[in-house]
Amino acid sequence: MNLNFGKHSDGLVPAIVQDSVTDCVLMLGYMNAEAFKLTQSSGYVTFFSRSRQRLWRKGESSGNKLEMVSMVSDCDEDTILIKAKPQGPVCHTGADTCFGACDVLNESFLDHLELIIEQRRREPSDDSYVSGLFAEGIDKIAQKVGEEAVETVIAAMNNDNAAFESEAADLLFHYLILLNAKGATFANVVEVLRGRHHYR
Repeated sequence: MNLNFGKHSDGLVPAIVQDSVTDCVLMLGYMNAEAFKLTQSSGYVTFFSRSRQRLWRKGESSGNKLEMVSMVSDCDEDTILIKAKPQGPVCHTGADTCFGACDVLNESFLDHLELIIEQRRREPSDDSYVSGLFAEGIDKIAQKVGEEAVETVIAAMNNDNAAFESEAADLLFHYLILLNAKGATFANVVEVLRGRHHYR
């Protein structure tokens, strides 16, 4: 990136921070060239505080740091988009974001989960449950999906919504593992559903 820090007289560019998993916009800050370099070298987002007139690493007092995942500039090279992993609430009010609630489906999280599952398959680890399932093969994975489906049905017949949601989460998780084992993705299944849907 060839950021244009000289475009404004204060030498600052806006830095928009987005959650790397949910895509929620977390906050807006400002960076000068030094803050940008420190973010790159440390792996944690550092801003230039206009009120305090100094460099400020997010979370330096609260501990709620922003772990930098990626940075890109806009087409004019005078704004930065940062994707980060928040290590706690981002806003000084204690909220997760500075813009209130973020109702993003959680398609973004499912994408993230699929990437983790793929990584566990490609780079197996002895202490990974997912890697262990892949090692046992497709029959074991399919069996687990069946077991979780039965447990979800049983939980649905009771009045404990928390238990039902927990079983449904287990079912979805194992279903994603089964899709991966079969060389498919959740997006492939969504496309099939779209093909079946007729607007009236």
